[in-house]
Amino acid sequence: MSETAVRAEDILAEIQANLLECKVCFEKFSIQKRDHTARNLPCGHVLCLKCICALSHPENQRLECPFCRKPWDVGSTSECYALIDLQELLLSEACPRLYDRVMGWTESLGSGTLHLRSAFGGWGTVVNPSGMAVSETSGKIVLVHDGEKRVAVFDAQGTHLDGFGRYGHNPSDLCHPLDVALTKCGHVVVTDAGDQSVKVFTSQGRPMAAIRDSFRLPWGVDVDARGRVLVTDAEMGTLSQVVIDFSRGVVLVTRVVFKELRCPRSVASCKASGNIAVVERFQAGFTASCLRIFNSDFVPLAQVDSFALNLKNSLSLSISSVVFDINGDVIVGDSRNGMVWSLGKPQTTPALTPLVSGLLRPVALAATTMNVLVVLDGGDHAVKLYAADKDDLYCEK
Repeated sequence: MSETAVRAEDILAEIQANLLECKVCFEKFSIQKRDHTARNLPCGHVLCLKCICALSHPENQRLECPFCRKPWDVGSTSECYALIDLQELLLSEACPRLYDRVMGWTESLGSGTLHLRSAFGGWGTVVNPSGMAVSETSGKIVLVHDGEKRVAVFDAQGTHLDGFGRYGHNPSDLCHPLDVALTKCGHVVVTDAGDQSVKVFTSQGRPMAAIRDSFRLPWGVDVDARGRVLVTDAEMGTLSQVVIDFSRGVVLVTRVVFKELRCPRSVASCKASGNIAVVERFQAGFTASCLRIFNSDFVPLAQVDSFALNLKNSLSLSISSVVFDINGDVIVGDSRNGMVWSLGKPQTTPALTPLVSGLLRPVALAATTMNVLVVLDGGDHAVKLYAADKDDLYCEK
């Protein structure tokens, strides 16, 4: 290959890396798909329309530039004509090969943008919430918080149905609940850091069992597809599996399945694949985080740390919560930026796709069988439900 050809290859690579892809989602700009067109922010930075929609607040339609942090109205953005002209030049008959090599034709499987459908809660109804679960069968939303009754139950529309677990040390009480999970039969499993236990209740709040003397700081909890309870211990640095006979309220097995985790918090089990995700929050300031993914036999599959994501995406993330969607994709909450991101499949290299923006402090996530994302926002003490909008004004018709 001649020196001129090599130089041309270098130029094409530079164009592709620095000009013709969005630096938030790393998708290539496109003049064929409207949600992938390049748009200017008034500060001069360029994003695709999909990311502008994802980063903007659903109500006031304002966003913060992810690069310079300046706030702008969505309406103040404009088409980036310089890049449009460059794309048209590459698309012209004079250089179709050049366009194909620089732009490619690989399309994303989805826009990634979710829109607020409803919200409920607020200070008084929900007080300093820390964990949440959604029933697969009824759609009921159960959360733990600092209210008079530490477990609050809502229907899918946000109507408050029930509550139980007052502050105290009796079997039916809860001291300092951190997370909650639901079984298919409706049993409620709560991690209680106040007395270092994991407690099981019926759907009506009657105490069934309590696991004590096995934990120092039980934090995250989830129930896998086989009904086994997964618990993280933030002080011991462990992931444990608890097998319970829920019909009799008898604890059969409690065993540590993984050690040497660093302050593990949120845990999620994928009902489709059996994969398990654990969020680690490092001791130094609790801003650095790491996501570990295991298969159903607790063999490590992948590890994603916020430092590596920050280097790749020029955006500082702090993972606070995790969930799997119905397709097995990994979804994480980002407390630093008030966002929710998709990382894709655990077996692939993580590619950040923005799903939700404008949050204050996403402390818990849940994904329903109807592909609705439920976010517990500790910043404004609210539960927020998001879904894709096929009639979105900013998306391709």
